[in-house]
Amino acid sequence: MTAEEKAGLARFLDLASVCARGGYADTRGEYDFDDDPEPEGDVSAGAKPEPENAPGVYAAPSAGLFADDREGAGFPENDDLELIESDARSCGACRLAQTRKNAVPGEGSRRPLVMVIGEGPGADEDETGRPFVGKAGQLLDKMLAAIDLSREKNCFIANVIKCRPPNNRDPNPDETAACAPFLARQVRLLKPAFVLCAGRIAAQTLLDTTDGIGKLRGKVSRLNIAGMSVPFLATYHPSALLRNEDLKRPAWEDLKLLRTALTEMGLDPAD
Repeated sequence: MTAEEKAGLARFLDLASVCARGGYADTRGEYDFDDDPEPEGDVSAGAKPEPENAPGVYAAPSAGLFADDREGAGFPENDDLELIESDARSCGACRLAQTRKNAVPGEGSRRPLVMVIGEGPGADEDETGRPFVGKAGQLLDKMLAAIDLSREKNCFIANVIKCRPPNNRDPNPDETAACAPFLARQVRLLKPAFVLCAGRIAAQTLLDTTDGIGKLRGKVSRLNIAGMSVPFLATYHPSALLRNEDLKRPAWEDLKLLRTALTEMGLDPAD
């Protein structure tokens, strides 16, 4: 592990600790780490190869928000979705707690085939405390319905951050870090068969990458999170489709790819 990766992990652990205590953190400490020594010999010799035609795995570096993928690592005992909702609504771990009306933990099926993860709440969501209920949310519902998915039957809808950034600005790194434990806890409890990521910010956060959504979408890979490896597909955020109708066709191709992937897994959303 490099010194930079160790510092990133230390920053995340500091923020997670503040979040657990219900506190607020707006600065980052300085850390003094050294790079690990280079391993000797051929470290790949004992690696287990991916099965033929298996989706690729995004191997998030140690500095990523979801790098600690040990089963149960950092999760409360007797955790449940109601506790996560309560913790999110009372959270004061970042500055967004000062400007929100309502935290938006998420909603949907408790046994979802698909977990849809977006960026964060907008004005309508902040007002109601429910995810994806504005114009973009209404379009999302229609998109999901086209492949026999819905939040009432077989989807859970959530966001990377649970509080609305002022003026719908992009969330800051410390804000996504403060919210990361909530999402990891939800994934661990829900155990979705598939994760559909809506939009650039959510995809970059989950995959710990700076690649644009145009490069990330259109292919099934795997996401390592909460001690699990989950099939993963990124697509455009519904709000982007409302701004640019040219994106509707590639988004529909993504949805068809998701439907095919579920079928190949022996899962039929229409059941």
